[in-house]
Amino acid sequence: MQENAVTRRPRGRPQVRPDEETLGIIIAAAREEFLANGFGSASMATLAQRAGVSTKTLYRLMPTKADLFRQVVSARMNRFILDIDMDALDSLEPVEALSRVLTLFGELSLGEEGSSIYRLVLTESTRFPELAAAFFDIAIQPTADLIQTWLTRQRERGVLRLDDPETVSGILRGMMLQEPQRAFLLGQHPLPDGAAIAARARICARLFLEGCRA
Repeated sequence: MQENAVTRRPRGRPQVRPDEETLGIIIAAAREEFLANGFGSASMATLAQRAGVSTKTLYRLMPTKADLFRQVVSARMNRFILDIDMDALDSLEPVEALSRVLTLFGELSLGEEGSSIYRLVLTESTRFPELAAAFFDIAIQPTADLIQTWLTRQRERGVLRLDDPETVSGILRGMMLQEPQRAFLLGQHPLPDGAAIAARARICARLFLEGCRA
């Protein structure tokens, strides 16, 4: 008599997802929740549900909503920092290098994700001042430092003559960002697309490096 084959499930515990992978899923879910419904209205239970994890796992990996917000901002900043290669920029003509830096800065600050996070911070920082502090420490100051670093390197190489790279970094960021960001936040214009950001970056770079001489 021939016995029927029986398919048996392998013994042992099911595979456990690494914490690093779970944390990435949680951060992505938190970004979606914060940008869709705001920081104040998001609960840890809601965030856990959106991420598909238990609240116990969420609290173990990320104890507070403020921690989660910092991770959301950090994740975007890490992509920006990785895109800026100072040594590679040194091989470019100054206008090309500065255009590249300002384009990346514009994509960070004027892109949909960056603009939405900035608007969230402005809207909710009165109730949650830790948002403004985190955003300044994680996003604003590091971008200022990166542009200042590039300016300082050009001064040291004899390419630029600058007395105060820190102040000039702020001026460049204002040139690139202020008008389109303000128009968007006031509901007057949509966010610029990638081509418009790159074009504005080139204009700002040329204006800074060449001035308005005839």
